[in-house]
Amino acid sequence: MSEVQTGHEKPPVYDTKDVNESPHSDVESAEGQINPLKRNLQNRHMQMIAIGGAIGAGFFVSTGGALRTGGPGALLLCYCIVGIMLLQTMWALGELAVMYPVNGAYFDYSLRFIDPSWGFAMGWDYAINWLVILPFELTAAGITIRFWRDDLNVGIWIAVFLVVLSAIQIFGVRGYGEVEFVLSIIKITAVIGFIILGIVIDCGGAPVGGYIGGHYWFDPGAFTDFVGFCSVFTTAAFAFGGTEMSGLAAAETANPAKSIPKACKQVFWRITLFYVVGTLIVGLIVPHNADYLMKASGANTSYSPFVVSIQNAGISGLPSVMNAVITISVISVANSATFGSTRTIQAMAEKGMAPKFFGYVDKHGRPIWCVVLQIAFGFLAFINEASDTGGQIFTWLLALSGISNFFVWGSVCLAHIRFRAAWKHNGRSIDELAYVAPWGVYGSYLGLGLNILCLIAEFYVSVQPLDVQNFFENYLAAPLVIALYVGWKIYQSITKNPEVEKRGWKLWRSVEEIDVFTGIRDTALDVGIEPRVKYETWGAWAKALPKRLLRSIV
Repeated sequence: MSEVQTGHEKPPVYDTKDVNESPHSDVESAEGQINPLKRNLQNRHMQMIAIGGAIGAGFFVSTGGALRTGGPGALLLCYCIVGIMLLQTMWALGELAVMYPVNGAYFDYSLRFIDPSWGFAMGWDYAINWLVILPFELTAAGITIRFWRDDLNVGIWIAVFLVVLSAIQIFGVRGYGEVEFVLSIIKITAVIGFIILGIVIDCGGAPVGGYIGGHYWFDPGAFTDFVGFCSVFTTAAFAFGGTEMSGLAAAETANPAKSIPKACKQVFWRITLFYVVGTLIVGLIVPHNADYLMKASGANTSYSPFVVSIQNAGISGLPSVMNAVITISVISVANSATFGSTRTIQAMAEKGMAPKFFGYVDKHGRPIWCVVLQIAFGFLAFINEASDTGGQIFTWLLALSGISNFFVWGSVCLAHIRFRAAWKHNGRSIDELAYVAPWGVYGSYLGLGLNILCLIAEFYVSVQPLDVQNFFENYLAAPLVIALYVGWKIYQSITKNPEVEKRGWKLWRSVEEIDVFTGIRDTALDVGIEPRVKYETWGAWAKALPKRLLRSIV
């Protein structure tokens, strides 16, 4: 059967008023008007944010700790599992973000398609995640300088990087986009260069050492134990964290219907080339029982497998280059942290779920008070240097973000599932969508299932052995999410919110309650969208499958 080109079929003209005015909205906007964030992110910004925006210390340094804990086989397998999970999440997020390019995407979709209280929990969980990651990344950036100057206090560099980060915020979202564009190019180039160099080292082409091949997969082995295998999931989630940022940027993208699908497709190459191939190369040239891997955590780049493997190969100069790349990567993630928290808190303030003044956005499109809050959290980086107990305080702060990514990613998949059900309930077809997730709702079920599996695996690790402090250091985000969810339910009941009294404590909205029309995308922005392809039979679909798979990643 032949393929039928559907072309640029515009969906019906729906009510495009702000989603806050939805008849099913549980709260009112803080300002009562469409948010004034500027659409200053171009397609090139979105591509770089998707490909390399969140590659940082989690990938370059923490990978070493995960290698020692689980072995090269566990490292590769866990990164593949989390990669597949995140790919499905990004496809689902892309479909939602194109249809509803709203600020505070993850929070808003949970609020709208799942449950208001769950939306509140996801919004604050995501915001807290980035609020506490910023001081960690600033500390990490300072520690990387010790590779060259260990005689200087880290606090000096924390202050320098905090000033630089604050200066970037002056230029608003355009500043964020330009910085990420440049830094991502540097990171991508460095990772590709390391992969090529790693192959040379493994094949015996380095000045020191001979042919390695797959020797380290047999001696000391590919895996350690089951607990070690499960523990790698959290490291992988931390390394992948921030990939979803392109969905958050939808409200500030010039042409979301064109740039967001392309950004989502680029995630495939990021996962495959950087994380899968990168971790495979590390596992080939670094034995998991190497002593220095015991110190490969946080941002101690002196023991990063990416740096030490080059040093052990007898190559001079390049270790410093790689350390410089790690420094740049950490600054990039700190920049993303500021963007992620400020946009989420500003969106929540508009819905009445955060203090009203956080909803203020100046004429240049900058959520000023949200930025001030994030920078204030940056000063917590000095705690780690100021006292003997600073390290323990820092550990507990980071525990708040430990597994939060799994909750956020799983909620995106669930929101997509609920959206599709409501869309169908209203008699609408997926042919009306400008972008459709390649694996459809089945991919979201897969993504949701893998997120739940990772949460179970991390719970198992947290109780092995059973120690209260160890459990909460690994799993503190879970009781935080539950407390936020239940707390907002109780608050809404106390304040006698009419909808809460009508709906009760149901786990999620029914399809009849979900409004799929308000806040829909402005079709005037749909410029240069590629025509959709429709297949008349399963045979035609199967025949075109190779082409469809290629188009989904290119």
